[in-house]
Amino acid sequence: MRSWKRDVWTDISSMMKLFPPNKRIQTKLLQWFKKNARDLPWRKTRDPYAIWVSEIMLQQTQVPTVIPYYQRFLKSFPTIRHLARANLSEILKIWEGLGYYSRARNLHRASKIILGKFRGNIPDTLDDLLTLPGLGRYTAGAILSIAFNKEAPILDGNVKRVLSRLFAISGNPRKTEGLLWQISESLIPQGRANAFNQALMDLGSMICTPKGPQCPRCPLLNECRGKALGNPESYPSKTIKKRIPQIEAVSAVTLKKGKTLLRQRPPKGLLGGLWEFPNWKIEGKRDSRLRSKLRSCIKKEIGMNVNVKESIGTFQQTFSHFKLTLHVFSCEPMEGKGKGKWIPIKNLDQLAMSRIHRRITDVISEGRFKM
Repeated sequence: MRSWKRDVWTDISSMMKLFPPNKRIQTKLLQWFKKNARDLPWRKTRDPYAIWVSEIMLQQTQVPTVIPYYQRFLKSFPTIRHLARANLSEILKIWEGLGYYSRARNLHRASKIILGKFRGNIPDTLDDLLTLPGLGRYTAGAILSIAFNKEAPILDGNVKRVLSRLFAISGNPRKTEGLLWQISESLIPQGRANAFNQALMDLGSMICTPKGPQCPRCPLLNECRGKALGNPESYPSKTIKKRIPQIEAVSAVTLKKGKTLLRQRPPKGLLGGLWEFPNWKIEGKRDSRLRSKLRSCIKKEIGMNVNVKESIGTFQQTFSHFKLTLHVFSCEPMEGKGKGKWIPIKNLDQLAMSRIHRRITDVISEGRFKM
């Protein structure tokens, strides 16, 4: 008995023979893109460096959020050499608030490799791009097609959705991904990879949306098997999302002579290289338990006795794999220097911090509690 994947691919191959090599899809989509392409800053350049930066920023982040960060980043680091020679702290500060900070660290690492190994030129082959930290097959394909107009396929969330609906491909998304890569590659018109791949992205973002797709406005309406079968929103098949764990933690804002104690996270891992107020995971939410736990942790890990005073507030942030609730207290140092760095409160805005710790600094800087 033939495999499911082979059956689907045979069916799709048969469909493609009706209009080899997919001329109708190519022509209609390119015509639509010419009139409807989004006006995005990284589309006003063919500089591979600028396009590389945009594609890294767009990983797991929406376009409207990326635009101001992209503009500030290129203003601060206009070339690969500026980026490679910059201090990581500077880069993280410009990146602050965009999230997924490993992207910024990978950009910095990759820039040094490009400067040393590739003489400052963004590689223009798939094999070379995949040797750089932070680049997978999709990002490499986007750089090759957009910056160099090479016929490299792409497959981000938008493109997966468009192709799944266009060819009515259902099933476990992990098992259909290889098939979608083949389709994406087969559709690229010779010499038009730049426009065609961006057209696929725009179609998924503007028309073929996850919910409520605007099918009547779609240039590929008459080619879409998902629409013909009556329920395009059923493609691609949905995956069951895991429940995100809730983490409770307690944090100390220790104040002394206009300064506060901070720690810098290790360079690798979650929020690597960012500054934060000392904090620890806890069990339970009772106020007395929070204060006792905080006092104990500060003494054991910071090497300082403190008087835990008033609550500064409870702060929350959702990360990709967990939700954090941080109970924050002001603390008065009693004895001991404390392990960390004492930073003047007026200089807190100069350090790169995660969103939740930046909100704490805002409360401190605005004087919403007594120091």
